[in-house]
Amino acid sequence: MGAGHELVLNVLKVFGLSAFAFILAVGWTPLLTSFLYRHKMWRKSARTMAADGHGTPIFHSLHKEKEVGTPRLGGLLIWITTAFIALLFWLIARTTDSAIFDKLNFLSRNQTWLPLVLFIAAAILGLFDDLFQINEKGSYKGGGIGLVRRISLITLISFIGACWFYFKLDWRTIYIPFLGNFYIDGWYIPLFVLTTLATFSGGVIDGLDGLSGGVFASMFTAYAGIAFFRGQIDLAALSAVIAGTILAFLWFNIPPARFYMSETGTMGLTVALTAVAFLTDSVAVLPIIGFLLVVESLSVIIQFSSKRWRGKKVFLVAPIHHHFEAKGWPSYKVTMRFWVIGIVFAIIGMVIGLVGRV
Repeated sequence: MGAGHELVLNVLKVFGLSAFAFILAVGWTPLLTSFLYRHKMWRKSARTMAADGHGTPIFHSLHKEKEVGTPRLGGLLIWITTAFIALLFWLIARTTDSAIFDKLNFLSRNQTWLPLVLFIAAAILGLFDDLFQINEKGSYKGGGIGLVRRISLITLISFIGACWFYFKLDWRTIYIPFLGNFYIDGWYIPLFVLTTLATFSGGVIDGLDGLSGGVFASMFTAYAGIAFFRGQIDLAALSAVIAGTILAFLWFNIPPARFYMSETGTMGLTVALTAVAFLTDSVAVLPIIGFLLVVESLSVIIQFSSKRWRGKKVFLVAPIHHHFEAKGWPSYKVTMRFWVIGIVFAIIGMVIGLVGRV
């Protein structure tokens, strides 16, 4: 098999599966939508607390009409479709002698098992949190498993992933673009856990119609590109499939949103993004590719710290996308400008991640 033929097959695997994921997800969305609306899978009362833990009339006014009539659990579309496609092509490859289907199977022990398992585990955790919030159950005010428990469980999931990297895959170094590999040995485990928690904290970006979908799609596309050029074709295919399902979600999430991604989406995606970043040995550019997640998380931290220690707010509302909304920007303007910023930084991060190895 020539190099050109192999390249064509790799392109088909990555881009073809991404397109297939989009079409499949769009195809079964009416079933999901019908289920969510029939069972009224939305909050029964609007939140009065912003992400920084403080109540604010501005935050409540921005949310009071959107949260009680639009279902949560839109993230199901993303991770169920991804898991189904991975299992489908694995089964076809196992039960047929077709070279094409062998190629399209992207479920591999050394590249995609770990991110897929972490993705599903975190998404299931988010699913339970969503169900608690919908039914106003749990220890958290307004429903939910609570921030401390949520962080504890995400920490546990990420710790298991970190141990797999360290003990099973024998990863001991991280790569810094233009500088090379740095041996960190056992510090790899806490670095993985802290990176996961930092990425997870950026999940507060799921606050406006279409915002999180566009941002996450650009990030996973960037890592699909990095994995592709590094020869990690299975991982590139997984990242592209996730991006394809996110775009399908986005089709139904643009204003007015048919459903919200909610915790079952953001938890799974942030954990999966971390795993992909480490597997491509490109975690150093994650803050660039995920620039908006960093900004969103920092805006909450800054707001909380300022209120606690200075008794003043820095932003009208945190996270920052609500600040611009409170200043009078239409939500679609905030969303589309954040999309542009997210795409630009995803491209910059991908370029640095690739060129930095030359």
